Amino acid sequence: MAGLNVSLSFFFATFALCEAARRASKALLPVGAYEGFAREAVGAAQLGACCLEMRTLAVLGPWAGGFGPDLLLTLLFLLFLAHGATLDGASANPAVSLQEFLMAEASLSGTLLKLAAQGLGMQAARTLTHLCWAWELSGLHLLQSLMAQSCSSTLRTSVPHGALVEAACAFCFHLTLLHLRHSSPARRVPAVALLVTVTAYAAGPLTSAFFNPALTASVTFGCSGHTLLEYTQVYWLGPLAGMVLAVLLHQGRLPRLFQRNLLYSQKNKYRAPRAKPAPASGDTQTPVKACSGREPGRSGVRGPQST
Repeated sequence: MAGLNVSLSFFFATFALCEAARRASKALLPVGAYEGFAREAVGAAQLGACCLEMRTLAVLGPWAGGFGPDLLLTLLFLLFLAHGATLDGASANPAVSLQEFLMAEASLSGTLLKLAAQGLGMQAARTLTHLCWAWELSGLHLLQSLMAQSCSSTLRTSVPHGALVEAACAFCFHLTLLHLRHSSPARRVPAVALLVTVTAYAAGPLTSAFFNPALTASVTFGCSGHTLLEYTQVYWLGPLAGMVLAVLLHQGRLPRLFQRNLLYSQKNKYRAPRAKPAPASGDTQTPVKACSGREPGRSGVRGPQST
């Protein structure tokens, strides 16, 4: 349990440092610089560091610490609850930033700035986490420090199958984000955390279910077992394809590229009133005259007063 306590302390320290960095940058930087760059960089660093430590628990924990899958999945769920509560609107995911661009909610320059911030944050998390492992505060960190130079690949299936799995996970993730984007955080954050936990349980033995291109570039691209092109096909093209399909299914189109709905027909909400048919040419009697001919005392027979 000592290794688990050290890992929990690592998580708490990561959240505390990143929250301090968020508050400092929010106070010192302009709003545009904070929301477009600093927030994404800090969020990516927080997500990347926690993911690297979580991967240590998942790989080494079962045989070095006796951690079962129930403990690991519960911890993963709690971590993503904490991420959703503290990221302050940052996605820390290039696929989500590109989704916002395809939805015409962000400009090209703003999207590129976010992508650069996410990559920088992930690399900073990798450097600082490896530095923490070098301190060898626990047996798990000692083993991870020794294995850091020869890490094993997270892709444990064929490349086409892995790309399909990552695309399916990303499709479910982005479709959920689109469906809940106008919901309150109290509903959205637990739903996303539960979805991440379920996909990690289902697809973890195959690809580790990252569906985050920046995260995989920091965690697994340097590991042996597959080439850079194979990693790119699975962990970059797969999630991006799933994201595009999710936007297309949810919107019926890609708003950045198409104005016309490609999947769903748009019916007019208001119906135009139907015009009444014109009366026939032979029917010249009006309703008023027709009724007056049937009124009592108004018949064509004249009374004695008229004589």
